Amino acid sequence: MVVNEFKPHLTPKKMLELGVFGGWYFGKNIDEYPKNWFKKAKLSQSQFNVDLNYFGVKAGLSRLEWKSKGWIFSEDPLGWFQWYCRYSMGRRLPNVDRIQIDRWKAFGPRHIGGIKKNCKAGDYSCRIRQRQALLQWAYNPFI
Repeated sequence: MVVNEFKPHLTPKKMLELGVFGGWYFGKNIDEYPKNWFKKAKLSQSQFNVDLNYFGVKAGLSRLEWKSKGWIFSEDPLGWFQWYCRYSMGRRLPNVDRIQIDRWKAFGPRHIGGIKKNCKAGDYSCRIRQRQALLQWAYNPFI
C-alpha cells in the first residue's frame, strides 16, 4: 500500500516555516491550502529569494528544467511539493501518487548517504545544498 511507504519527516507547514523554494513556490496563489500553513511561513512578496531558504542556498533545478525532464504532471503543474501538499490534504490519485512516492523514495537515501559519508555528525554547515534539497523533499536535513 502506498501510504505505508510514504513517511515524510516534515509536513508542508513545517517545510514552509523552515524556508523552502526561496519562499516563492506558489507565488501568491496559496488560497487552496490551509491558512495556518502560512502564518509562520518564510514567503517572498515578489520572487525567489535565496535568503528565505533555511540553508541560504539554491538547491535543485528550475521549474523549466523540471518540465524538460518530465517531472511535472498536469495534475500538479507546480511539481512535487504541490503534489505533496495536496496529498497531505487528503487528495488521492493512485497513478500519480505511485510515481511521486517512488520519486521521493529514490531521492532521500541518495542524499542522506552523501551527507553521512562526507559530514561529521552535527555539522550542519556541511553539504548545505544537499541539506536544502532534502528539506524541499520533506526529509529531515539535520541528519
